[in-house]
Amino acid sequence: MKIGVADFGMNVWEGGLFDFEERLTNLKNIGYQGVERIEAISADDAIRKATMVRKAGLDFATCRGPNPEVSILWTSALGKEYVWVSVTAKDFDGFCRQATIQARACKRYGLQAAIHNHCGTPVETQEQLEAFLSRCPDCGMLLDTGHLIAVNGDPVQIVRKYSTRITAVHLKDIWQDTSSEKKPETPARRFCELGAGNSGRDNAEVIKVLKDIGYQGWIFVEQDTHLKDDIVDLITSYKYIQKALL
Repeated sequence: MKIGVADFGMNVWEGGLFDFEERLTNLKNIGYQGVERIEAISADDAIRKATMVRKAGLDFATCRGPNPEVSILWTSALGKEYVWVSVTAKDFDGFCRQATIQARACKRYGLQAAIHNHCGTPVETQEQLEAFLSRCPDCGMLLDTGHLIAVNGDPVQIVRKYSTRITAVHLKDIWQDTSSEKKPETPARRFCELGAGNSGRDNAEVIKVLKDIGYQGWIFVEQDTHLKDDIVDLITSYKYIQKALL
């Protein structure tokens, strides 16, 4: 397995991305092997950022451009593996129809369209995820353990059942305030560093099952909410993964 970071939460904590080279250096020093995606506003920008990743001795899995077609073209040109399913329909049937069209386009460019299960979308619950995978056989799965746990799903079960559909994995832990006296300055529910959650679901078991099935793709730490230095949290999560891999 390749261990990387989906760095959305870093942007939230830091207020944006101001120095990509420094971020890459910091992640490399921890031990991570890459970032999930580069985001580019032009072809030149995509090449520049891809070169920066390579110079840092790291890798990435996908590229997001200014629109879905450009994301497909640039990701393919850069020799990467997948793009997120990115469609406009809000109902499940329309979502599946559009995802299938996108998957066909991706296939023509040697890519896979991967569904990212996410709260608040037509593919939120485990039932919806399984229904999507049945309806859209040409789509892969970017499994997000935290979003699945948040809706009482079982990521271990999904990994075992759909091992051949896994394109990449977002490893995410979830913490919920169960105290009787909730503090207004503390979120009632947040995605946290690996091992700090209290959902009863264990990402370590997900990692072990991925190892058992011989999964060789990317696993990305994604922590949407940091309450302290994001690098400190990412060190904690990296150590958690290393321990789970033993």
